[in-house]
Amino acid sequence: MFKKALSSPHIHQPPYSTQGMMFRVILALLPAAAAYAWLFGWGVIINILLAVGVALVCEAAMLTLRSRPLLPTITDGSAILTALLLVFALPPLAPWWLTTIGVAFAIIVAKHLYGGLGFNPFNPAMIGYVVLLVSFPRELTLWSLPAQLAEHTLDFRATLNYIFSGTLPTNLTIDALTSATPLDVMKTQLGLGQTTSGIMAAQPVFGFMGGKGWVWINLLLLAGGLWMIYRRIINWHIPVSLLGSLLAISSLFFLLDPEHSPSPLFHLFSGAAILGAFFIATDPVTAATSNTGRLWYGAGIGILIYVIRSWGGFPDGVAFAVLLMNMAAPTIDHYTKPRVFGHGDKDA
Repeated sequence: MFKKALSSPHIHQPPYSTQGMMFRVILALLPAAAAYAWLFGWGVIINILLAVGVALVCEAAMLTLRSRPLLPTITDGSAILTALLLVFALPPLAPWWLTTIGVAFAIIVAKHLYGGLGFNPFNPAMIGYVVLLVSFPRELTLWSLPAQLAEHTLDFRATLNYIFSGTLPTNLTIDALTSATPLDVMKTQLGLGQTTSGIMAAQPVFGFMGGKGWVWINLLLLAGGLWMIYRRIINWHIPVSLLGSLLAISSLFFLLDPEHSPSPLFHLFSGAAILGAFFIATDPVTAATSNTGRLWYGAGIGILIYVIRSWGGFPDGVAFAVLLMNMAAPTIDHYTKPRVFGHGDKDA
């Protein structure tokens, strides 16, 4: 027996609630989070637990102060997703207060002071990260070495002790456990007049496509992103235009000067480009809304990522690129509004 057709409008989209969508995005992130923890140690797991706990406490506190019911908002998954995205941007050995400040600022200021979910003009996780990057740049450079390169590792207890007290076992120093990210190494060495081929040959942090360890995390993020497109949790327009524009502009400069411009694969798999393309830029609240607008929006982020990485003051430009295009999203929507059915052209 055929089901009776529903009345218009016919929206061909899975009937996901806000909670359903948020937890599906979290599910798509979990394989990459597991790889992140496997490659970079217990600090990732500790940071996730801390960040999620702080996010839920801040969410509950703001809902109470705003005289809003705790349920269903506190269980919709949006605060947990914000915490997870911020953890991906923080070093695994980040001190507890750094994670706490970033998450609290993201939830309290970037989300609730603008009216809560659905009213925030900027991506909360990226606001929290940028505040930390500008305020505490030194702490954000202490990245753990990936498992392939680490001569010394910390067990769970030692990691917990360092994150909450700043003390290490007597036979170790922080310099023996941490290193700059591949993007940071590449940017610094290019600024010193080195060539890309020489840098990648001399520095052990680099692999075939990008930074060792980071390639596997990015491949799992890519798989999670493609799964979300397949399940229609996100649209394809922003990820494709973002990665496509980054690929195009990096390919152009690589062809013009391969010894001073990293390869397109390096740009795609060494930083947060894939994370940004599928999990951050696709935020339905802060992104452009029409399909044409999404293409322009994503392309703008991709180009800004390359510009900031190549000529800006920071090794990775994903957070700044997303926030800048968040500001441009209303204008993009204004000029890319779809034509209303039943209204023809003025000259018709």
